[in-house]
Amino acid sequence: MKIVKKVAVALLLILVAMQFYRPEKNNAQGDHTLQFLTETNPPQKVKIILQQSCYDCHSNNTEYPWYNNVAPVSYWLAGHIKDGKKHLNFSEWESYATKKKDHKLDELIEMVEVGEMPLKEYTWTHKEAKLTAEQQNDIVNWAKQTRALYQLNQQPK
Repeated sequence: MKIVKKVAVALLLILVAMQFYRPEKNNAQGDHTLQFLTETNPPQKVKIILQQSCYDCHSNNTEYPWYNNVAPVSYWLAGHIKDGKKHLNFSEWESYATKKKDHKLDELIEMVEVGEMPLKEYTWTHKEAKLTAEQQNDIVNWAKQTRALYQLNQQPK
């Protein structure tokens, strides 16, 4: 019984210490997606979908929920955001080569079509982020049209 008590006390101390050492927040200043929006020119309804369902994990600015202030949730969210930005970061769009932009949009289409994005874990607490069939079609159609423009620009002249 003593070992269980020692383990419980150690875990409690670790949990308390984690409250003071938090991961860095993903908060950019200014209009961090302007270049992406200007270049890809999504319709207004797609802009809204991207803002509600994508930007928290796929841009340099996350709107954090209140529970992000509690460890270990803050670490879990930071990991999801870091991973999401590694795969696609709308705030870094201008740094991508045309071929990479085309590839990122292809991946976006695939993830939305199979229902892997947005993540189920995200939509549990962000009901507005869950995509309807119509919203999925809107995103996919816009992304396909945008890809066609990138592919046209890659063609030898």
